[in-house]
Amino acid sequence: MKFVFSFILLLHTLIHLMGFAKAFQLAEINQLSQSISKPMGILWLITALMFICSAALFLTKQELWFIVAFIAILNSQALIILLWKDAKFGTIINIIVLLVSISAFGNFRFNKMVQKESAQILQNIQVENTPVISENDILHLPEIIQKWIKNSGVIGKEKVISLRLEQIGKIRTKTDSKWMPFTAIQHFNVVNPSFVWTTKVDAMPVLKMVGRDKMYNGEGEMLIKLASLIPVVNEGKNKKINQGVMIRFLAEICWFPSAALNDYMTWETIDATSAKVTLTADGQKVSGVFSFSDKGDLVSFEAKRYYGSETNSKLEKWHIEVVSFKTFNGIKIPNKSSVIWKLEEGDFKWLDLEIVDLEYNVVF
Repeated sequence: MKFVFSFILLLHTLIHLMGFAKAFQLAEINQLSQSISKPMGILWLITALMFICSAALFLTKQELWFIVAFIAILNSQALIILLWKDAKFGTIINIIVLLVSISAFGNFRFNKMVQKESAQILQNIQVENTPVISENDILHLPEIIQKWIKNSGVIGKEKVISLRLEQIGKIRTKTDSKWMPFTAIQHFNVVNPSFVWTTKVDAMPVLKMVGRDKMYNGEGEMLIKLASLIPVVNEGKNKKINQGVMIRFLAEICWFPSAALNDYMTWETIDATSAKVTLTADGQKVSGVFSFSDKGDLVSFEAKRYYGSETNSKLEKWHIEVVSFKTFNGIKIPNKSSVIWKLEEGDFKWLDLEIVDLEYNVVF
């Protein structure tokens, strides 16, 4: 679609060059029956150059390309109105360019919001003199958690206090809805449990959704916008959203196992291959169960989580299954997972994800 839109911009450029050519009699332009003065011809040329500039900025992924496009659209439409009889169909192209530009402006504002929030959760992170984890540091943990930490390669590595990761995958909202591809970036503060997760979802062939999940100071927020403009979901700072983001943080420590050592985590042995963990943050508590293989590879995580944020939403089993492992920065983690709601009417697998990049102890 990027090249289709670029073609539209270039096509509009050619149309405006016709106005310039007509004014200076550079070519016979039968499509324009009305006369155009030379000063007006200069304006047609300037507008054409602005559309070329917009196309170049768009193709090179300059995030403020839409500013030039907005100005070009205003100039273009003014010229079209003056030559309405001959040029009125150019309005259709202007509307298309305007809609895409407005969406780009919405995406720009969304990205700035996410950058600000990510910087906020990482503002006090200090990565100098980070302690190295030894076997003595894990002796108080259940035996299976010790085995998991050793098997993950955490011993001898610096304790993780922050991280940035990138994901790809597919998501759906109902059991009978189509899968939608997505990409995501997530920042974590592991010292004070918090994260910002932002995603772009291919909802339709020509339409994307952006979304952001956030946990900060024990409160959660969820935002989803269609075409970066139209709010589909905008909820947060209520009991059910707060509980959900805390459960999510708890499950995702599988990507930074040294978090198991933090004081806000308490562990309880269930049996030889599973342990219950409780996260306490900002006066709130949530719990879940990690299950492992005999050698300490994570198999699954399960917890009770609210299925939605409405008044009548109930606690349901939220289950994560590990599909495969990969080593990042010397630490072995689950790189592919599936997320499933265990509902009374049957299992609803709604998310498949893969970690494609991960960096520990980052500052913003």
